[in-house]
Amino acid sequence: MSNQLASAFYMSTYSGASRSQGYCRYRECCNARLHRRRPAAELCRDRVARACVLKQPLVISAEMPHHFFSPAAMSQKKINVRESLRSSFKDGIFAAVMAGITDQYVTPLALFLGATVQQVGLITALPNLLSSLSQLLAVRVIHWVGGRLKLLMRLVFSQASLILFIAILPWIETSWRVELLSILLILTATCGGLAGPAWGSLITEYIPSSKRGRYFGWRNRTVGAVTLGSIIASGLILYSFREISYSAGFCALFCLAALARFTSGYFIKQMDEPPHRRDPASDFTFVMFVARFRESNFLKFVLFSASLTFATYLSAPFFAVFMLRDLQFSYLTYMGLQVCSSFASLVALPLWGRHADLVGNVGVLRLSSFLAALIPVLWLFSHDPAYLMLVQIWSGFAWSGVTLSAANFIYDAVTPQKRVRCIAYFNVINGVALFLGSFLGGFLASRIPPLFGYSLLSLFAFSCACRLFFYLLLSRSFHEVRPAREASIHELFFSVVGVRPLVGRSQD
Repeated sequence: MSNQLASAFYMSTYSGASRSQGYCRYRECCNARLHRRRPAAELCRDRVARACVLKQPLVISAEMPHHFFSPAAMSQKKINVRESLRSSFKDGIFAAVMAGITDQYVTPLALFLGATVQQVGLITALPNLLSSLSQLLAVRVIHWVGGRLKLLMRLVFSQASLILFIAILPWIETSWRVELLSILLILTATCGGLAGPAWGSLITEYIPSSKRGRYFGWRNRTVGAVTLGSIIASGLILYSFREISYSAGFCALFCLAALARFTSGYFIKQMDEPPHRRDPASDFTFVMFVARFRESNFLKFVLFSASLTFATYLSAPFFAVFMLRDLQFSYLTYMGLQVCSSFASLVALPLWGRHADLVGNVGVLRLSSFLAALIPVLWLFSHDPAYLMLVQIWSGFAWSGVTLSAANFIYDAVTPQKRVRCIAYFNVINGVALFLGSFLGGFLASRIPPLFGYSLLSLFAFSCACRLFFYLLLSRSFHEVRPAREASIHELFFSVVGVRPLVGRSQD
């Protein structure tokens, strides 16, 4: 501890008194309190004052609180939760614009650049795998950079810059365009992956656990509306370039995505970071995390989520391929189908959020994941765009419940000190499952016998069977972690669809 810091602390504690008067006051206070035990922080203040008055070196002992001289304790910066949530909301708006473009139009871009079905599978699998593995370093990188907000800022601006490079790929005349796209997507996804645990840990410290379901339901609904608008606008932009050049259309889309991401980074910069004290109990390795499987309720939830992710991504990357390549839908029709899914998610989110607050996140997760497991088989019955719009509405309704309840369960089940690390490990395991599912799906897509004339339909049926198998095997292996009302899956379903509402009833 430097003399300047000790002097500053002394002046703030004994302002308006001379050095000798300050020390006399120090002795009088000590003598008056000899009969009672003094807290460590009080001992620390007296020691600093004495060292300053007598010009002695300051000795820091084990009895001083470890956080006493931390920057957060010394500056005592006030955290404006309301303004931080507003800035986070604005960040989410512009991040949704980016997501509406990058999530829905990367596969059409890959097909435009000449990607095969196997390459589409790898374009989905590899970025998610490496993004997930990078999260093993999330906690270390946060401490190395110096805070969650600092890390978020750097990652968001890096991600925006990489999307700009993707925007110029349609103009590059080379046989390696698909491979370049894969590399850029890997780097972009890695930035997003590292940002996930930091953002999740930060945002949950602003919101009490009792209000998270309703808050995230409202937030995701609003952000989803922006995503919906982004998908529609992007489809119309791409369609308007059909007589000019699709290269120019894709370039315009991804430039818009990069601009939106830069803007979201500006709003992240306006947020405040609550003090984040390290807990020695939170410093556990990935092996230690996995080794607790038998007694850990959270790990059983992770296994269920990873199994569902694996089964889902056997088919998920190939619905766009089926629509654009096999069914020869236009970009406008493709956009319309994606909009149906996003719109259904938008409408369903507040319903799922209210029910999650009432009956718990596990009940909502069990119902919504069962509905999501049935989605691939619905593609077997008809390929009429009007029918597929209904299937997409079902999909958006189901997956909005899965994503909302799974995220809120993590926030409820993990303490704030362990949250960054547990979110990172959760994403690692899910990312590996996603990679394995996408890779296996791409391998089977051209080798599996066709069903109703299409090999991808056989893959969809196989994915549905795997989803139902893992659901029946693992959905009852974990339990709710906070007080919640008891409700069967049938009661919850009829309440969500409005037939026999649970929300608003007396809980007696």
